[in-house]
Amino acid sequence: MNSYFTEYENLEVHELMLKDRPRQEAYKNAILKNKELFKDKVVLDVGAGTGILSAFCAQAGARLVYAVEASNLATKVALDLIEDNGLTEVVKVIHSQIEEFVLPATAEKVDIIVSEWMGFYLLHEGKLDSVLYARDHFLKPDGQMFPSECTIYVSPCSVPTLFDYWQNIDGVNMERFASKLRLQKSTRPEIAHLKPEDLLHEGIVFHWMNLMDVDAKELDEIRFKEVVSTQTAGKHQGFCIWFDVRFPGDETVTLSTSPHAPETHWKQCVVVLPEENCEILEEKSPVAFQILMKRNANDSRKYNLEVELLDPNIEEHPVPCSCHMTKCILTEAHLKMMDTS
Repeated sequence: MNSYFTEYENLEVHELMLKDRPRQEAYKNAILKNKELFKDKVVLDVGAGTGILSAFCAQAGARLVYAVEASNLATKVALDLIEDNGLTEVVKVIHSQIEEFVLPATAEKVDIIVSEWMGFYLLHEGKLDSVLYARDHFLKPDGQMFPSECTIYVSPCSVPTLFDYWQNIDGVNMERFASKLRLQKSTRPEIAHLKPEDLLHEGIVFHWMNLMDVDAKELDEIRFKEVVSTQTAGKHQGFCIWFDVRFPGDETVTLSTSPHAPETHWKQCVVVLPEENCEILEEKSPVAFQILMKRNANDSRKYNLEVELLDPNIEEHPVPCSCHMTKCILTEAHLKMMDTS
């Protein structure tokens, strides 16, 4: 069996997810507060894990739930959970990769696909590919995806845990140690909890997807270039990346991994800048950058993240732009005059 699925047989991985209250509450509320969408419907749970999302669907009134899980967790845990909760008539646990799953010969396609597929910075682990495969092969044309929309955000930020923290450790300056530590960590993003005050901007949309129509090939490379104006003064030491997912229904539910939201096990993804590129910025300073999120050629479940700082004097700014550069101040003033005339 693929080592990726074997790793999910570690119950501590599921303990971490099940103790993530924002995650749990988002899925529970999205399903149980929209019972009218699930009543008498056929549901496919892709990567069912312990089976808890399948149980929510059954409790919401689903007629039939296919709980498809590739790891041995299907037979070791999910079956027990479904039996212990008296849901065996509704939930059918199937030990299979979704790409090898086949609907019964006489069965109709499913009304709803439910899956908790998100990884760090949304796309890490590449599980969305399997969810989209399920959508293309098993979902009715008028079916629904839970979640249905995803947004990735980015903001310039400070990273005090890798910089300021080391200025004074019990009265001892350890900045040179911190410099070596950052160098050691420089080949991969930092997964960390940032505080709202660490952000220099509220966050700009880096990428948005509707899961009903996104194509898996679109996930191979995502490129984004922008100039943002800092909304607060501070030390620019990196870029913070996080995501939100939104669920369908009259009772709209959003699961956010923003520094402004309650902490989740996803935390945030931070790309730390080399020391020579770090600087103290005033409010309304322009930060020009380009981000490339590209699937790893050797491991399709991983992505390479590249951040390039650009020259804000050369790059085109959004209109209007609130930064302190003269051209943007004049443009903003001109637009305000047009607005009042």
